[in-house]
Amino acid sequence: MLKYTFLLTLLLITGFQCKSTAEKTEQPLSADIIVGAEQPERYLDLLIGKKVALVVNQTSTVKNKHLVDFLLLEGVLVNKVFAPEHGIRGQADAGATINNEIDEKTGLPIISLYGANKKPSKEALADVDIVIFDLQDVGARFYTYISTLHYVMEACAESGKKLIVLDRPNPNGDYIDGPILEKEFSSFVGMHPIPIVHGLTVGELAQMINGEKWLANKLSCDLTVIPVKNYTHQTAYSLPIKPSPNLPNDQAIRLYPSLCLFEGTDVSVGRGTDFPFQVYGFPDKAYGQFTFTPKAKTGATQPPHKDKLCYGEDLRKAPIKGQFSLSYLLKAYEASGRSEKFFNAFFDKLAGTDELKAQIIAGLSEEEIRFSWSEPLAAYQSMRKKYLIYP
Repeated sequence: MLKYTFLLTLLLITGFQCKSTAEKTEQPLSADIIVGAEQPERYLDLLIGKKVALVVNQTSTVKNKHLVDFLLLEGVLVNKVFAPEHGIRGQADAGATINNEIDEKTGLPIISLYGANKKPSKEALADVDIVIFDLQDVGARFYTYISTLHYVMEACAESGKKLIVLDRPNPNGDYIDGPILEKEFSSFVGMHPIPIVHGLTVGELAQMINGEKWLANKLSCDLTVIPVKNYTHQTAYSLPIKPSPNLPNDQAIRLYPSLCLFEGTDVSVGRGTDFPFQVYGFPDKAYGQFTFTPKAKTGATQPPHKDKLCYGEDLRKAPIKGQFSLSYLLKAYEASGRSEKFFNAFFDKLAGTDELKAQIIAGLSEEEIRFSWSEPLAAYQSMRKKYLIYP
């Protein structure tokens, strides 16, 4: 009984903290944020006389110039580029293999980190002194740029190479929420024992990976983080460039942690429409009154339920107050007739546990499910404090 009372009190405190944080995020966007890449005075001197490789995509910019072009103009010896999921232009479908190629503009070799090989090889790093990592993340455990970060750190540690992370704000960095990943459910959509919404920038997570010895053989990467100026975890941040094809705006990015669990079901999240991750639906009127029809388009060439009329819910104007929500998933599960076939094999990997699916099938409410996360989230929050760069 005492343990239950303690956990209930902890849950109430956590809920209050989430509410307070959400209210803070409604402040105006800070125009004073200066991302790591836009502070060349802090990293160019480290690159003098060095052979440099970059892990970049379309979000890797200095003002209006791509980081590759900027560094080449500054005389930096860039000799190759590593490409994450969606490619360096950010147009490939989710899960689509990225191939090695030559960049037409610069002639630099582009080496894929999203295909048969997700980790830079020793051969690829043999002629490199420093690797620069500059990708805009969105703060969800299953967004694969942080898995790429892990493998790049590991490769650098194994080859004795330095890694510089040019940090960027986390647009979902004002709260933490969701189940903690269990080791047996580790995959490329979840490599670390962190919650679905982890509340860290890429730079902070890199420090955590090092500090918690999560790299293979407990290696440590020679890491330098160039922090964001004028940023706190309560600063609202609107991404100037969409980080991937199906996260086109702030609403989609804020809904993404909650709606991505649908990728472990047969429910569409609007891929193949003009509003991905802002709706959900299925070809069955039981799912709702809003309708949409997924079509093949850039970034979603084979969307779920392509060319089929889907019924569901429109969340484009739904208020988002900085909290991970199971309400959409539970509502759709009810509409399915509470069928276990609602889930596919990918669901447990996204959730990071098989407990969430079991809880939903057992008929637990959102409040009861969230209660089961309270102790692990409290422990994570305590660990997280050691690695925070920003207040």
